[in-house]
Amino acid sequence: MTIDEFIRNAVREDIGDGDHTSDACIPEDAEGRAKMLIKEAGVLAGISIAEQVFYFIDSSLKVKIHTEDGARVNPGDVVMTVSGKARSILKAERLALNCIQRMSGIATVTREVADTLEGLHTRVLDTRKTTPGIRFLEKLAVKIGGGVNHRFGLYDMMMIKDNHIDYAGGIRAAIEKANDYRKSNAPEIPLEIEARNLKELDEILATGGIDRIMLDNFSYEDLRTAVKRIGGKYETEASGGITKETARAYAECGVDFLSMGALTHSVKSLDISLKAY
Repeated sequence: MTIDEFIRNAVREDIGDGDHTSDACIPEDAEGRAKMLIKEAGVLAGISIAEQVFYFIDSSLKVKIHTEDGARVNPGDVVMTVSGKARSILKAERLALNCIQRMSGIATVTREVADTLEGLHTRVLDTRKTTPGIRFLEKLAVKIGGGVNHRFGLYDMMMIKDNHIDYAGGIRAAIEKANDYRKSNAPEIPLEIEARNLKELDEILATGGIDRIMLDNFSYEDLRTAVKRIGGKYETEASGGITKETARAYAECGVDFLSMGALTHSVKSLDISLKAY
């Protein structure tokens, strides 16, 4: 989905056949101005998206940006100012805020995790646990916050998980079938496989033919053991219940990546408002 398609759908959903409150209360030719105000400390993301929402609603609006994506912001900071037709500002208000608040919440949490990993080679990844229809916004917010995007969907990376293994008839069968498929259909797509315990890891290592191993719900001790056994032959990824409080401890086990669904599936939006002035 492109940004234009997203905004078009969002406007259709929100405005429908008109903003009847604004049309009733405010003269058509009334002019106004407003400022987007930070009410909570965090990391900003989605400024350009919010700007495009205002221009989509009314190209004659004047938007002035006062900060940039990735900046640390504090209560009282002004993100942008908007001036022009008052009705247009009100039509765009909620859509613009929804985008920038959601994305900033994700960027803030991602930056907090990335900061805890300072000095280590480990990087934090997002997952596919995203809001349907706006994955591209949420993954962009992760990048702005200092994280790394995992696969975008089912098409740009093969990941053999527990159900694939069970349905395929085991680890070796799943890997061999995946590699047969890659040779014929998608030779450039990387292959990752999930290990649920050290026994499964040993079977994966004995089979080979993969690019990354996800170590799912391993204890710290088992994770350190797993990384040592892999010995740098494949990329390593720790997953399962990792939080910003536990991220560094997992990273210190030596993995290349931490994947955290919590970056997107349960994050709190940053508190930002639009105020007339």
